[in-house]
This record gives sequence, C-alpha cells and structure tokens, in this order.
Amino acid sequence: MAYIDDFFKVLVDYGASDLHLSEGQPPKIRRNGEIIPIREEALTHEEMSYMLSEICLPQRWEKYEETGDLDFAYQMDEQSRFRCNYLKQAHGYGAVFRLIPTKILTLEQLNVPPVIKEFGDMRGGIVLVTGPTGSGKSTTLAALIDYINTNYGRHIVTIEEPIEFVHRNKKSIITQREVPEHASTFAVGLKAALREDADIVLVGEMRDLETIQLALTAAETGLLVFGTLHTNNARKTVDRMIDAFPAEQQSQVRTMLASSLRGVVAQLLFKKADGQGRVAINEILKVNPAVSAIIREGATQKLQDVIVAGKSEGMQFMDDAIWARMLDGTISPHEAYMKAIDKNRFKAALPPEEADLANASGAAA
Repeated sequence: MAYIDDFFKVLVDYGASDLHLSEGQPPKIRRNGEIIPIREEALTHEEMSYMLSEICLPQRWEKYEETGDLDFAYQMDEQSRFRCNYLKQAHGYGAVFRLIPTKILTLEQLNVPPVIKEFGDMRGGIVLVTGPTGSGKSTTLAALIDYINTNYGRHIVTIEEPIEFVHRNKKSIITQREVPEHASTFAVGLKAALREDADIVLVGEMRDLETIQLALTAAETGLLVFGTLHTNNARKTVDRMIDAFPAEQQSQVRTMLASSLRGVVAQLLFKKADGQGRVAINEILKVNPAVSAIIREGATQKLQDVIVAGKSEGMQFMDDAIWARMLDGTISPHEAYMKAIDKNRFKAALPPEEADLANASGAAA
C-alpha cells in the first residue's frame, strides 16, 4: 500500500471529488464544491517527494522534475482510480488528484436529458460535450460510450490524457489510447484512428487547430467524433471551433462545421440546495437545417432563438434549464443567478439582501 493511499481513503470516505497537495500547505479536499483541510500540519518537501514519486514510474518522475508538469492515472483499488496532475508552484511540489469512479454510470443514472442518447445512435458527424473543468464532461461522455458499447457493434477509439474511465468490451471493441504514452499528441492519435477501421473516435481534448481540423475531416469522412471543449454554451462552442482557424479559412470551416456538426451538449455543475452533492444542468443544441444555415452564414447570435424554439426536438437553452431546476427546488436562487447567462432574469428570485448586492455590483460594472 502506498503512503498517499491514506489521503485517498479520506477523500473516498468523505465523498469528496478532489485531493489538493501543496508543499507548505495542509492537504485539502474538495467536497460539494468547497475546499477543506484534512489535517493542520503542512506538507513538507520530503513528504511530498516521497509520496508523489512512490506512485509514479521513474521515467515519469524524471519528466516531472524536468518540466514541472505531469498527467497520468493511478488505481488504488478496484473501486478507486484517480486522475493525477503534478505541478510545481511557488513553494515547491504540488499535485491535484480527481477521483474517477471505476463504475461507469448509465445516462439514466446520471439523469441527463434523454435526447443525449440520440447522439450515441448516430453513424457519423461530430458531437461536442463542453463545459468548464470539473463539470462532469468525462462522466457524461463515458456514459454515452457505454451506451454505444452496450447496444452496437462498433470499433470505438478513445484518445485521452490520461485514460480516465476504463471500458470493457461489450458489443463493441474499445481501443483506449493515452497521450503521450500511446500517441504523442491528440492530433497524432486522431490521424492514426483514420487508419484503424474506427467507427467512433473520442478526442479527450480539442485544444489546438490541428486537432480541430482533423476532427472535422474525420467527421466528414463518415466517422462519429466525440470531442470536448472548455466552453459554457452552444453558441460559444461554435464560435470557438471557427475562431481556432485563420481568418482566410473561416468561411470554409463554417461550411464544414455546418455539414458535420450533429450537436452540442454544454454542461455546468451546480451545488444542490439541500447541500447533498451537486447536479449537472445541460444546454442541448441539435443541428437541424436552421442551425446549419446559421453556422454557414456566421450568425451564431441567432442560435439562442433556435434552441429555445427547438424544445419539441429535445433542445434546451441553459438559462431555461437552470430556471426549471431552481423552480423545483433542486438548486438555490443564488446558485442559479451566479451561473446564469441573463442575470437580470434571475435577480427577482434572489432574497432582497442578495438582490440589492447584485444591483450594486451591476451598477458598478
């Protein structure tokens, strides 16, 4: 048993999501969105060096010492797997660990809108699952891949940094590749997938022009591509995809995206009003002829109206979804206001003293 496992056990026992270790600080965990210390004593250089190097291959430790950054996954036991990020900071070593459930939850168990399942039934195109870091994108994508794996005989290639959820073959064959262990970059892994008789490719992060370009090309050639971006809603997602390209290529990219994009699932995580954990709320864009035309002409400001009007097709606008969860008591008015796009809509629901503060900050801005 590794020394660090004691800290991981505290994390698991408390139902927390992340462990933060930073030289010169006490160890801390994130529980229900709040960061709390788990002991008073600060972590020393020797303690950090011992426990971080113990669960890490020697060549990886060398790389971390050299570059100051490292990403990998560590499995403590059958129930507990962690995404590990080592970093160097002002006071020395640092690391953040995210608990990855080893049991992949189904889309039903995640309680996501049923329309998300339809993206798993598709045969080609690109589907983007977006949201800030820690919003549960990987969990939703793992459930979507598991749905395909359970119902269809496909070859699914995942390119991740690191591999988070480990899938076992059911009806499908799943090939999981880790950057930089199995492919030097996401773009290299994606290019290789085109030669690997893949039906579906999951790209863990679409962070550069080459990866986005290859993802669009793969979708155009008939693959179903799932990708993630750190954007909060559908409109920003479409803009980010196009803005990644030089100005002279953007018109052509709009045409490519208009024909290959199948949908956007944007996800935000909210604290529950009862303090019992967090809940994901989604904005959903399904691409129909109206959406394709909007993307082609570069008029993404019109997407909100199409999403609001597309309720019968399963679309939902983020503020509408937040409003519904606030009305049914799942989240507090304060939490809804903080993450909504149109703050004015939610201001009236705030308690008077909070509404006054919101008005004051609005006036100052």
